[in-house]
Amino acid sequence: MEKGVQRWLVDISKWDPSPRAFSSALSLLPQHDQPSVLRFVRIEDRKRALVSRLLQYALVHEVLGIPFEQITIRRSLEGKPYLEYDGDFMEYPNFNFNASHHGDYVGVASEPLCLVGLDIVSYTPPHKETILEFIQNFTSYFSSLEWGRILSAGSPDESLVEFYRYWSLKEAFVKAIGSGVAFGLDRLEFHHTSWTNIHVKINGKILEDWKFWLHELGGRHCQSQGATQGWLLRATRKH
Repeated sequence: MEKGVQRWLVDISKWDPSPRAFSSALSLLPQHDQPSVLRFVRIEDRKRALVSRLLQYALVHEVLGIPFEQITIRRSLEGKPYLEYDGDFMEYPNFNFNASHHGDYVGVASEPLCLVGLDIVSYTPPHKETILEFIQNFTSYFSSLEWGRILSAGSPDESLVEFYRYWSLKEAFVKAIGSGVAFGLDRLEFHHTSWTNIHVKINGKILEDWKFWLHELGGRHCQSQGATQGWLLRATRKH
């Protein structure tokens, strides 16, 4: 794996920092980025946000060698992180990265040429409604083929897992192109063979340049990745 291709994953389930330790870790972020962590009320959400941002800065430093104090990470209007930097990186002309966190895991991925999208989901059952009631709230985001596979997966819990897998792949795609759900998740239809050889169609047309991977993580989580060279980078560092 070349240096510009990075995949980092952290299990934060055992991290129980004291208020002082958390503040110390938070101080490692630039001042302007700290409110993006503190805007969360629950400590679990703050932990995920903090680790996600620290991983992004560490990844940029590791791959590009930029000193921490010179790294500025912004986010597009759709929420995709990007590096704002005046220098040139001829070795990585289309360097981009993506981050995700849910449940116990926080991850970050980077590519020097391809667009990359990353999404992590926890197979968390709903608390105030049945599984079927919960997933039916999202029927408009799936094709009839995907929805049929979700409903026919087996038990309600197996349908929930199938739902989250499809949802994660769709999120990885829209996060890669930097459009968010406004792109129209219902336009995407994922095909697979037991969750391998995954490919996507948009409005019925297969996208040959895209590759997808889905990995099961511990504690009822999965991670999806999507990458392509077929799309131009929409949010880049400024020159």
